[in-house]
Amino acid sequence: MSRPACPSGPHTLMPSASVIKAITQQTVDFGASDAAMKDEEIAALPAGTKILHFPTALGAVVMIYNLDGVPNLNLDSANIAGIFLGTITKWNDASIVANNPGTTLPDEAILVVHRSDGSGTTNAFTTYLDTVDPTWHTNVGKGKEVKWPTGVGASGNDGVATAVKQTPGAIGYVELAYAKHNQLAMALVRNKAGKFMEASLASTTA
Repeated sequence: MSRPACPSGPHTLMPSASVIKAITQQTVDFGASDAAMKDEEIAALPAGTKILHFPTALGAVVMIYNLDGVPNLNLDSANIAGIFLGTITKWNDASIVANNPGTTLPDEAILVVHRSDGSGTTNAFTTYLDTVDPTWHTNVGKGKEVKWPTGVGASGNDGVATAVKQTPGAIGYVELAYAKHNQLAMALVRNKAGKFMEASLASTTA
């Protein structure tokens, strides 16, 4: 028996959680998701169903921010984890200032914007935080949905991008393409070698 590629047509785009739900309910034969199915999701499949995962594309999740007068911003993993944990609440926090010599950072509150829906983008971002920060690993963890310690939620990459663009002092995470499309400032993030990297097609490919 054949089924359509997705419930509403062969080219409909769905969030990762919806794709996995459709696969589980066997309303589709193929699905694309930023996040692989977890063991418990595979266990919930109908008896005899076999799932194959294979990678098809690589994307980048970037930090976007809205900070007037700061066209360039450097953040390290401790900065990002602290902001999303709610332990770093001002843009002129000493730990952020230390990574941005010569830049005047305002005494302004940080507003965290995160995804309100389950998503592969959240899975990628929280997997990063879970890897680099022990406190995040212990208290929050990783996944398509997590219990956020702070911030406000917005639906989809578009929702997060729009919320950050419209809110001075805001910071969020989206896919690189959404940041480019919305012409949002993207923070440079320090890599394992200690270099602050600009998100681009070239750096993602590398």
